[in-house]
Amino acid sequence: MGIESAFAQEQDAASAGSSRLLGAGLAFGLAAAGAGIGLGFVGAAGLAAISDNPKMQSRVFIFVGMVESIAIYGIVMMFIILGQ
Repeated sequence: MGIESAFAQEQDAASAGSSRLLGAGLAFGLAAAGAGIGLGFVGAAGLAAISDNPKMQSRVFIFVGMVESIAIYGIVMMFIILGQ
């Protein structure tokens, strides 16, 4: 009986560790994928806007930075999940 209960506790600890790794990977992977898709749309529209009006360049860079911040949030969440 003592061996079975000790084995069950080790299995729960291993399951918690693997769940944490899976959650961290999903947090970063989905954030990076979403940022990549969004950057494609924003980049295409931004280049079209800059070609029409070169004064729009600073606004386009702000929008690109906002989209890239989503990936940074994903990295931060990954480190928060792994740090617990």
